[in-house]
Amino acid sequence: MNSKQVIRETLAMADLVAQAYLADLSDSDLQQKPHSSCNCINWQVGHLILSEHTHMGRIDPSFMPKLPEKFELIYVKPSSGTIESDSINSQLASTDQLLDKKTLMDCFHQQRRATLELLDLQTDETLDTPTGVPYANTRAALFHLQGAHWLMHSGQWVIVRRQLGKPVVI
Repeated sequence: MNSKQVIRETLAMADLVAQAYLADLSDSDLQQKPHSSCNCINWQVGHLILSEHTHMGRIDPSFMPKLPEKFELIYVKPSSGTIESDSINSQLASTDQLLDKKTLMDCFHQQRRATLELLDLQTDETLDTPTGVPYANTRAALFHLQGAHWLMHSGQWVIVRRQLGKPVVI
């Protein structure tokens, strides 16, 4: 197994877990928070998509598909790190601005396909290229981060699933 295969396996495992947790959640379920000081699942998913778009854009800015209008304004990480219960960030008034699940999942699949295509273009040498990102200092680490980031957030979704009485899926 080579480095690109390991990265692909990480992304595939993260996709398996995240998609299993999201599959039976409705748009209203995605508005739920695991805790009052956490962001709702919808915002977390949008944040993950935007993060992947931004991170992979560091490798090739022209490669990633465009996101819907205002996506970046809606899902940008607030400087405080959490969303207030009555606003998404300083530029939006309410959670009514959040995109529906279908749109989010379409965006995710477009971004992930592009990520995998960009990964295919890498060599062992280019995967060693520094990124300037302190928490992912090489391209390989930046690709790996995409799976790890989804897994980190999906752990919060288990709490919401339990609160909603959803079945254990993983």
